[in-house]
Amino acid sequence: MSKIKVDGQWNTPAPHIKENGVWKPITNAWIKDDGTWKIYHSLNIPVEYIVIGGGGGGGGHGNGDPGGGGGGAGGYRSNVSGESSGRSSLPEDPLILETGVSYYVEHGGGGNGGSTGQDGNPSTFIDIVAAGGGGGAYQNSSGRSGASGGGAGGGGNNSNGGAGTAGQGHDGGDHNPASGNAGSGGGGADEEPSNLQQKGGDGIESNITGTPTYRGGGGGSYNGAGGLGGGGKGGVNTSATAGTPLTGGGGGGKGKVGSTFPNNNTGIGANGGSGVIIFKIPSIYSATFDVTVVFSEDSTSVPGYKIYTITDGAGYFTLA
Repeated sequence: MSKIKVDGQWNTPAPHIKENGVWKPITNAWIKDDGTWKIYHSLNIPVEYIVIGGGGGGGGHGNGDPGGGGGGAGGYRSNVSGESSGRSSLPEDPLILETGVSYYVEHGGGGNGGSTGQDGNPSTFIDIVAAGGGGGAYQNSSGRSGASGGGAGGGGNNSNGGAGTAGQGHDGGDHNPASGNAGSGGGGADEEPSNLQQKGGDGIESNITGTPTYRGGGGGSYNGAGGLGGGGKGGVNTSATAGTPLTGGGGGGKGKVGSTFPNNNTGIGANGGSGVIIFKIPSIYSATFDVTVVFSEDSTSVPGYKIYTITDGAGYFTLA
C-alpha cells in the first residue's frame, strides 16, 4: 500500500471502503505494507471512564457530647453510557483518544480525619478532573465544600453542610434546627443527606468493570452508616471508620456520649477513602504507563475490552 507524506513524515493512510457511494475509513483491517501483511488499527480509540477524587475526612468533637460531621465523597465523573455521573447528572460526552499521544493521569488520595476533616485530593484523567470531597465539620460548625460537601457538626448551633459541585457530587447534610448532638452525614455522589440525617449520602453504581459496584458514598456521623459506595461509619464512644480505599468514600465523623469517655479532648474523625480512575478500551489496543503510575489491567471480565484501573501515583500513558 502506498504511503503519503504528512507533516514531513511518510505514513500509511487509513484504508477506505466505498459504502453507499461514500468513501469511509476502515477502523481495523489487514493491509499489505511494503510486501508484508499488517493489522491496521484506527488512530482514534473510543474510551469509557469513571474518575473519582479522594473522599473528605470526617470531623470530630471536643469536650462536650456533640459529634462531628461525615466527610463528603470524592467527585464522580463518568461517561459510561446508560449510567449517571455525579450529582445525579447525565453521563459525560464520549471520549476519543489517539494512539501514540502522551496523556496525563493523577490518582487522588483521601483527606485525613481530624477535629475538622481535611478535604480529599483530586484525581485527573487527561483534562477530566474529579475534585476531592469536602471535610466533615467540627462540632457546632459547618461542613467544608468540595466535590460532595462535608456534613455539619452537631450541637447547639445552626450549621450547614458543605456545598457540592455540579456534575460531581451533592451537598453535605445540615444541622438545623439547632437541636441534638449528632452531626450530619457527608454528601454522596448520588444523594444529599437530609437535615440531621446521620447516614452519609449514597454513591453511584457502575458496571464498567463487568461487576456492578457502588462508589462515591458520603461518610456517616455519630451512629450513622456510611453511604453506599465506601462511605465510613460514624462512631460514638468508639472510633469512626475510614472511607473504603479506591471508592472516594468520605470518612466517618466521631461523637461521644457522657463525660466519663476517656477521649474527651481527642475526638477526631476518620480518613476519607482514596479515589480511583478506571477506563475501558477495545481489546485490540493496549496502554503503556510511566513507572510512577500504579495500575492493573483486566482483559477477561468484559469480553472484547481491556480495563485499566489506576490506584496510585501520577504520570503519563500512551495507547497503541
